[in-house]
Amino acid sequence: MLGHEPTRAEPATTGRDEVFQVEKHGIDPIPDDERHGSAKDVFWLWFGSNLTFTYVINGALAVAFGLSFWQATAVVVLGGLSFAVIGAAGLAGVRTGTATLVISRAAFGVRGNWPAGLLNWVVSIGYTIVNTVVGTLALEAFLADLGWAAGPPARALALTVTLALTFAVALWGHATVQFAERWTAYLLAAGFAVLLVLLLPGADTAAPSATPGAAGWSLALVVMLAGPFSYLPMPADYTRYLPRTTSLRAVTWSGALGGFLSSVALGVAGVAAATQTDMTDAVAGTESLLPGWFQPLFLALVLGGSVTNSIITLYSSSLNLQVLGIPWSRARALLISAGVTAAGSLGALFLTDFTTSLLSFLSLLIIVFAPWGGVFLADMVLRRCAYDPAALHTGASGAYWYRAGWHPAGGAALLTGMLFAALTCDSALWTGPLVAPLGGADLTLLGAPIAALAYVLLARGTVAPAPRDA
Repeated sequence: MLGHEPTRAEPATTGRDEVFQVEKHGIDPIPDDERHGSAKDVFWLWFGSNLTFTYVINGALAVAFGLSFWQATAVVVLGGLSFAVIGAAGLAGVRTGTATLVISRAAFGVRGNWPAGLLNWVVSIGYTIVNTVVGTLALEAFLADLGWAAGPPARALALTVTLALTFAVALWGHATVQFAERWTAYLLAAGFAVLLVLLLPGADTAAPSATPGAAGWSLALVVMLAGPFSYLPMPADYTRYLPRTTSLRAVTWSGALGGFLSSVALGVAGVAAATQTDMTDAVAGTESLLPGWFQPLFLALVLGGSVTNSIITLYSSSLNLQVLGIPWSRARALLISAGVTAAGSLGALFLTDFTTSLLSFLSLLIIVFAPWGGVFLADMVLRRCAYDPAALHTGASGAYWYRAGWHPAGGAALLTGMLFAALTCDSALWTGPLVAPLGGADLTLLGAPIAALAYVLLARGTVAPAPRDA
């Protein structure tokens, strides 16, 4: 399969990108006459999709690592600021009209891009399964509050509803995804604002008796930054329909602001909750701090946030499969991702609890995706975001074929960053040999700038912007 030579995607039937209509395009370049929207659409996408309970959990973990309220809040803010990188990564979508994992062929080569594409599909499905399980359990508890008897029938109904909400929106495609993220954002933002108001007054802002040390700070930073970094293979998926005349500065700032506002607000809520109660079970812990009248609404917020986040990962997974060479339309490819997500969710909820193990495995993959993101962003800067769109969809005859489909500079830089990340990673499944000498610090994320620097040194002088008329 590594030898597969991608060709231009199957031509799509011409048609506008409309809400509640199945999107016709996949990874094929979006024609100029079908482009639409504005930078504010990028704001609503990242704002709505990050109104998810995951950030409450992340904020609570920062406190669990030994940080005080104000220290943990500072880390939450740093994590939110990293969405500026996600916003900037969407610029290439405006320029090329195609998906992020197609554009990354320029950095790694057509064949060299394939392994990371496969891993990204695994990650996107893994997180969709985790979100589906969280949403299902929240809906099951919500139904119990309404008087439904707990048990397999109620859980099966909750799973069916959660999957249906996610799959339907992702199947319709880009316009419906944008529409759903915007309008659910209004409701979720209002609900989570109430949650924040209820949790903040009781927060213990006193400093802890002991300092967190290098290990506590680094682990908290990894947790906060891992979320935004996991989005790096996606931004162009949602900017590829924007007109070429769209302000690139506006795209960057819109994405940055959207992700910052939602992730920081919910992260601070998690920090506040963790200073007041045991957050080992974050949903139950948070719920215990809330008045009875708000508890059912809180469970609805957990469900809504899980679904909105799952929608964008599932949608991108269908484009990802096309990048890997699945010769199907985007909508048909989505059925593969939907089937695997449904099977994984069923297993987690009814057969065995592998959610913790899955999360540990997914978090370990930052060893790959932090360096991958560093190389991709460095390549984008060296090219000044100017690519040859036709060559991105061409095999051996294209400019991004390099040596037998592999770009030596991209591969070498990626391996350099991965090696550093593996040596300094402190996770449940792997502890690097340099963690102890570093005082327990986890420096995995530094694999990104190290890979970027290596790429610049190896590729500078050979990688240049494509001609404007390419």
